[in-house]
Amino acid sequence: MTMFAIFWLINTVLDIYIWFLIIHVVLSWLTTFGIINNQQPFVQTVSHFLYAVIEPAARPVRNAIGKFLPSLRGIDLSILALFILVKFIQIFINTTILPIFL
Repeated sequence: MTMFAIFWLINTVLDIYIWFLIIHVVLSWLTTFGIINNQQPFVQTVSHFLYAVIEPAARPVRNAIGKFLPSLRGIDLSILALFILVKFIQIFINTTILPIFL
């Protein structure tokens, strides 16, 4: 029972991280297209929080992508790759590791 709780907690944390990734993408689009003003204190606070949460994981992914696809001309695929990686980890835990302990 405790192992199930640990896996549930890990899965929940990964779900929250995925939502942070989605909010980060939507917020960057809204800022880029001028729908929201990045100078507002609330928007700045949310942006800085999301940057602090996402950037430590996105930086190595961005560097790895840059080695394989150097000519993307300003398109950042690190968030998409990070999203796919987190979903892969979730699926791996739920289908491979969790059944071992149940």
